[in-house]
Amino acid sequence: MENRVKSSLVFLGLVLLLLNYTSVAADKPPNILIITVDNLGYGDLKSYEPNSEIITPHLDKIGKTGARLTCFYTASPTCTVSRGALLTGRIPQRNKLEEQLPGIKGNYGVGLRQSEILIPRILKTSAHHYATGCFGKWNIGFAPGSRPTERGFDEYLGHASGNIDYYTHIYQGKHDLFENTDELFRGGAYSTDLFADAAIRFIEKNSKKDKPWFVYLPFNAPHFPSPGNQKPGEEPEWQAPDWAFRTYGLSPEEKDKKKRYRAVVTALDSAIGRVMHTLESLHISENTFVFLCSDNGAFMLPERGLEVSSNLPLRSGGVTCWEGGLRVAAFAVWPGKIKAGSVIDTPLWSPDILQVCARLSEAKLPENVIFDGKDPIPVLTGKTTESPHESFYFKYRDHAAFRFQNWKIVREKPSSAWSLFDLVNDISETKDQAELYPEKVGAMEKMFSLKSEELSKSR
Repeated sequence: MENRVKSSLVFLGLVLLLLNYTSVAADKPPNILIITVDNLGYGDLKSYEPNSEIITPHLDKIGKTGARLTCFYTASPTCTVSRGALLTGRIPQRNKLEEQLPGIKGNYGVGLRQSEILIPRILKTSAHHYATGCFGKWNIGFAPGSRPTERGFDEYLGHASGNIDYYTHIYQGKHDLFENTDELFRGGAYSTDLFADAAIRFIEKNSKKDKPWFVYLPFNAPHFPSPGNQKPGEEPEWQAPDWAFRTYGLSPEEKDKKKRYRAVVTALDSAIGRVMHTLESLHISENTFVFLCSDNGAFMLPERGLEVSSNLPLRSGGVTCWEGGLRVAAFAVWPGKIKAGSVIDTPLWSPDILQVCARLSEAKLPENVIFDGKDPIPVLTGKTTESPHESFYFKYRDHAAFRFQNWKIVREKPSSAWSLFDLVNDISETKDQAELYPEKVGAMEKMFSLKSEELSKSR
């Protein structure tokens, strides 16, 4: 009898221990991995454009293990401005970072107002004590007080500017690679791999501590090569490791710009694949929310040798408010929560990412800040196909656009008449319907003007 009672007590103890473990595991907040790539074309990936010749097995796999978003917008069609919007959850006209940071003076200046609150600062208010790391392209200001580890990130490895030489890490004659706030010299190391490796080390370290983490991994690839980053007399060219060229049966001395670009994207794909494999090897994939997108559409500038990528079937590209500048390739992965292989056509945009981070970390958003993002989790997890947004406002320099439901007005300068497009039936913006529906144009123009007026008064 006594032995039977002891056995029952032991069994009960094991059950309670298991229930407690299950409860703790269920309550454990997810890790968050946000990956951005630089100027990748909407039509560069086979998952968006089946005729693409670029080899990206790891990005293809991401599309199959998670959701592919076909109507995801960046809040600005250029690098600096889009990053400020993503990190603050506020569109450029509200956070006041509306221009690309130019040159050494711009990139090493204040940039984004230091009063703006970034995602890692919000995560620091969570009771779950997230570790936060940033690895890659910063491009929103690097003056004292503006650097990543001064804006909420625990660790940083990357560059201050908008683009660097992939191997020498030079930007306009200045060495531009940092670890936290200290200059880091790793000449000869391919920047894409440097950033992936740093992210992997951070993930491994904090996962072993059983600590939830947030990683912002903004690759500089496949940004175009800049003449200012080369030695005098050197011609800028797309840079990739030798193995990436061999993948296409090419020599590293290949001169064709389009072929070299493909090697850059394939090298980027490999780096992303290694990061995703790390999640699998650590058995944390199911408790990690991953979002990947391009910062803006590919640049279509043939006079600079940049028309090597594709935004098909979208019109135009970076620095414009046509769909090719604003609508970008994007994926969301969260096993068990986001349906594998799903395709989401619902309009969402980059300021929504901050809302995801706040919700998943159970952080409280400041009440005195106006955010332009809304929670996209119900859409991503298939609970609804209705967008949390009724409209989207875009403005960059002279370009402007406004999307209301399925309709979009767009113009290339303030003195131009608005064009009107039905984006559901004309994603390529080829059929201007402004003359057919002048009342719709007028109503949307009024909405655009009211939004502009509101934003001009925001602080």
